[in-house]
Amino acid sequence: MMDFYAGSYDVLLCTTIIESGLDVPTANTLIVFDAERFGLSQLYQLRGRVGRSSRQAYADFTVRPDKMLTETAEQRLNAIREFTEFGAGFRIAMRDLEIRGAGNILGPEQHGHLATVGYEMYCKLMEETMAEAQGIPDRSELETRIDLRVDAYLPEDYIADEKQRLEVYRRIAGIASDADREDILDELLDRFGNPPAPVDTLLDVSRLRSLLSRIGVSQIRCAENGLQLKVDSQFVPDPMRLLQAMRETDRRLSIPPRPVNTILLQGTWPTEADALQDAIRVFRKVNERLDELDKEQNSETTEDSAGR
Repeated sequence: MMDFYAGSYDVLLCTTIIESGLDVPTANTLIVFDAERFGLSQLYQLRGRVGRSSRQAYADFTVRPDKMLTETAEQRLNAIREFTEFGAGFRIAMRDLEIRGAGNILGPEQHGHLATVGYEMYCKLMEETMAEAQGIPDRSELETRIDLRVDAYLPEDYIADEKQRLEVYRRIAGIASDADREDILDELLDRFGNPPAPVDTLLDVSRLRSLLSRIGVSQIRCAENGLQLKVDSQFVPDPMRLLQAMRETDRRLSIPPRPVNTILLQGTWPTEADALQDAIRVFRKVNERLDELDKEQNSETTEDSAGR
């Protein structure tokens, strides 16, 4: 290899070991045999071994004349031929994702099992990574944890295709209003038919999460005397206004002395699924009252400014 680098040899016969970042500026021609056997990222890395200086370079990816290519192999070769401009790496990666799929993110074979990591955490990590790559400042958001014993998932017999299930999980994780929930429910009805109970519950869990995250709740769980909500003071928009909205909305809401930074929704329910529904009703009203209080304050501020 060092002799080739020094120019003692004109041809280097080697394996794909050269894809590991070797830099030979004088190399201007690459010939890959049986190119259909390599992945798209491998082909991209191999092509990058030539053209590393001002010299015109050529990369030939060859297949045997009598070889029947699979559809996937043909897509890979077409992609490496199509994306030749400078900086095409990201487009190559996106095409590779289209060809191979996103991986078995939701299955038990994946190391980061959904039940352990959580789909919302996966989405959050992806968003943070993309924001970092784009130079967007970090904007921390509250992750509300719903610790209720309910069945909330997308069954495989309801949405069989894994890519579609992944996309629906992403859509459901982004529910921010009742309108969002209804839109996704209508779409599920049109595409897959009547959703089973775990799907409805999954929609409700996501809706409750959006309601609680707005008021700074980081966790909700069942306690002996009701639902206990842990509050992260960093994300509470206005503690006094939240307290006012709670008092005017539901008398069962209180702030116990222990544990600190908690809200208690007193009550007993036949199942935790019933507690989930009750929590949605209560905290929907709390959010609505907060909106009214915000409007009243904005109106008063506007009047004061006009008076001055």
